[in-house]
Formats: sequence, C-alpha cells, structure tokens
Amino acid sequence: MKMVLIAPRKYVQGRGVLAEIGPYLKMLGQRPLVLWDGMVRGLLGDTVLQSVDAAGLEAIEATFGGEATREEGQRIAQLAREQHADVVAGIGGGKAIDVAKAAAWGAGLKLMTVPTIAATDAPTSAATVWYDAEANFLSFECWPFNPDIVLVDTQVIAHGPPRAFAAGMGDALSTWVEAEAAYKSRAANIAGGVTTQAALAIARLGFELLMEYGVEALRAVRQKVVTPAVEKIVEANVLHSGLGFESGGLATAHMIANPLSNYPECKGFMHGEKVSFGIVTQLCLDEDVKTSEMNRIVDFLIAVGLPVTFADLNLHQVTRDRLRAIGEACAGPGSLCHNHCFQVTVDDAIDAMLAADAVGRARKAAAKID
Repeated sequence: MKMVLIAPRKYVQGRGVLAEIGPYLKMLGQRPLVLWDGMVRGLLGDTVLQSVDAAGLEAIEATFGGEATREEGQRIAQLAREQHADVVAGIGGGKAIDVAKAAAWGAGLKLMTVPTIAATDAPTSAATVWYDAEANFLSFECWPFNPDIVLVDTQVIAHGPPRAFAAGMGDALSTWVEAEAAYKSRAANIAGGVTTQAALAIARLGFELLMEYGVEALRAVRQKVVTPAVEKIVEANVLHSGLGFESGGLATAHMIANPLSNYPECKGFMHGEKVSFGIVTQLCLDEDVKTSEMNRIVDFLIAVGLPVTFADLNLHQVTRDRLRAIGEACAGPGSLCHNHCFQVTVDDAIDAMLAADAVGRARKAAAKID
C-alpha cells in the first residue's frame, strides 16, 4: 500500500510579510506575472509593486476575470508565455489562486500564492476547482506539484471580511472529519496514495485549534486586529487544512457542498459555508459518530455563524425530490462518498441531509438562535 504526502516547498506566515514579496519572488524568477483583481490591486498594489521593484524584478500585471473557468486559466497561461514570465503570483481569493495554479502549470512556470482572505485551503494545494461562467461547479483538477511558495500576511487577512474568515473555518473543520472517514477505509487521497500518519496528525491539529481558538479569532478579526488566536486559525485554515485534505482524503462533506453551488439559492454562499452544511450531513450519515461529538461540532459552526440548516442556505422548505440530484451525485460514479467504509445510497444521502437540517434547527433552538 503506497502512502503519499504532498505540500508546498515553502510556507511563510506573519504580520506584514507581504512587504517581503519581492525577495521571495526573486527566489523563483525575474519576470513575475502578478494575477489579481482590481479591488486587490487597489488595496495592496503599492506594497506589492514597491517590493517587487526594490528586488530588481519586472512585474507583469494581469487582471483576474472573476471566475475560475478553464478558459480563464488558458488565457492567463497564454499571457504568461507571450510576456516571457518565469513565475506566476496569484494574489487574492481562492478562485484567483486556482486560476494562477492552472496558468503556472499550463505555461511551465514557478508559482507563488498570496491569499488575501483565509476562506479556503486553496493557497497550499495542488488542485484547481473549476466552475463555468455562471459559477456552477464542474470538477477539480490536480496538478503535478503544490505551489513553490505560499505567502500569508495575517495583517491583510485580519482586515478582510469576517464572513470569509468564518467560511475558512468551515472548510478547515471538514478536513479532520473527512480525513478520519477516508482513513477508516484506506481510501486513496488526491495525492495519489493513502494517508500518512503525519497528514492525519496535521488534520487533527487543525481541528483542535479551530475548536479551541476559532470563536476568539473571529472576534479579533471583527475588530481588524491580529492576535495569537488569529495566527493559529489562519494556519489551521490555510496550511493544516490544505495538507490535511490533499494527503488525508475527502468524503461526504465536500460531496454535499460541491453540487450545492449549482442551486440558484446558494449562488451567494462561499465554499466553506456550503461545506459547513456538508459536515453536519456527514456526521448524520456516519454511524460511528457520537451524538455528543456531533452536537459539539454543530454548536461550534453555529457560534461562528456558519450554515447548519436548509434555511441558512436559502433552501427554505426544500423537498426531497429537489435534493435527489445531490443524492444521485453522492451515490454515483467517482463520488467522494465512496471513500467511506460503508456504502452510501441516494436515499442515505438525502436522509442525512434532512437529518442534518433537523439537528441544526434543534441546536439553534437550544442556543436561542433563529
């Protein structure tokens, strides 16, 4: 049985490290293509470009088109080739970073990722999640290697939207829940083997940090301040979650979240918010989960404002028939639900979603939250 663990070559995190982007880029090349959107450039452009210039590099700027489509990845790769770039730096949210990964591998270049929010584990991973132009989930694609350098400025993260920070906790919390499930069946991870004990330990550490420091860290981000709790949760959201999911394994939580992206009512929700409901669904599906542990996790998700009911996802009074498309995806070929040590049928998945909604409503009622 082959075990595989994958990871970035260098991970850098701390307050103000964005000002060091030039020297770090210089480790990788001389002509960096910087991919960002107009808002990110407006906020961080001076810091980035001054550092790049001081390092004696010539930056090539590219504006992210707004959606992680294959066409966008091909466009940026072609631009990088035309401009003779030798490294791609993706600066922004998960979708901009995913396009930067695709462009770098498409053009055969080095890669740096610079998240401006801690909403997903995209910055450390070797995968791109593809959507169509209408933001419907299509698939994910795995690249040969992870980013060369991940640069995470916690001052930037702390000044980002608290909602994005909380969504990152939803995505990160699923890492241990899913990795543990995949380990029980010795399911293959997306790294190309089964999990190592190191990956499991990292996934578990991220979970424990979230449960201990998550609420406190979110409180600090709402005040736009960097505290030790914020540093711990940024590390959990970005590093532990990224290493844990790729080298640990995925299961039902993400299998529920991905097709939710295609429901019109869910278009405005972030990835980690949809994963949050997927976590509750997986807990309801797995007979090994104790009620006390389920309640503990659901109560945490409620405390940081993440969805745990259909109503939280704007799916008010959703019918069983309407949920069948997700159930069929869960039971269908290639489903992440097959990573469990038990079979998941269409009805199993639908029942678990309905049970998750009931659990979420009950725990919110107990906490006197509408």
